[in-house]
Amino acid sequence: MGDGQKFDVARAYAEQEKIYFDDGREAELLSHILARDDIDDIRGSPRKVLEAIDAFGTKRYLMNVGRDKGAIVTELIASAKPTVMVELGGYVGYSAILFADAVRAAGGKQYFCLEHNAEFASIIRTLSDLAGLADLVTVMTGDSSDSLRLLKTRGLFTQIDLLFLDHYKPLYLRDLKLCEDLGFIRPGSTLAADNVIKPGNPPYLEYVRCTAEQKRKKNLASDGQAWSAGDESRETGGNDGGIRGNPSLIYESSLIESFEPTGVPDGVEISRCVGLRQK
Repeated sequence: MGDGQKFDVARAYAEQEKIYFDDGREAELLSHILARDDIDDIRGSPRKVLEAIDAFGTKRYLMNVGRDKGAIVTELIASAKPTVMVELGGYVGYSAILFADAVRAAGGKQYFCLEHNAEFASIIRTLSDLAGLADLVTVMTGDSSDSLRLLKTRGLFTQIDLLFLDHYKPLYLRDLKLCEDLGFIRPGSTLAADNVIKPGNPPYLEYVRCTAEQKRKKNLASDGQAWSAGDESRETGGNDGGIRGNPSLIYESSLIESFEPTGVPDGVEISRCVGLRQK
């Protein structure tokens, strides 16, 4: 993979099954961790909570970002020093714990984890609290677009410094465009999108890799609908709900290749908003 990176097979998660989430394993993970004999030693340590999650993952697959791709984002956090970071799709809290700890170390103040599934959101809260991050991590339950609009209404911040996308893949582009509409994405914002190789996300990649002029022309030619691929259109009701985004935002985007926690090749797309094209 990129830069000669190699995967450590000794740390590999169990193989991903045909049914690999929302089948009881998440509750099993939480019960397993809370019942550990060394729970008092784990408490307050993000690193040890993550190690406990990883240990479970080697026995039964979990769809976490994992160590390898997680390192890409934690290095980005260290360099970008975001005051506000927002995560779309928290699952069991692995990324929230890993990234919120990095945000805290970089001097950041707010970490918002938006999770659709109420059970998963509860697990995130419990494990984040166990890791000593309850004062930094805010977990919001519900559709990501509803939560983003609620954040705008509450006025808790004006800009997302770092946005991590790791939820339902067809919603990446919808929610990025919504963040643009809400004014959350501005020059200085950075996006990190997981799973852009496995399973892939062509509409999202096309959007962040286009120039501002290409986006404007495509919007004019298609009335904004051409960014949706077939599967995405079907799953989101055939359109983006009128979300137009801001085609004037200029991104510099690149792919960093890495691995899923099972060792399967994947990558993270890093997109930096570097300017605004004037009309």
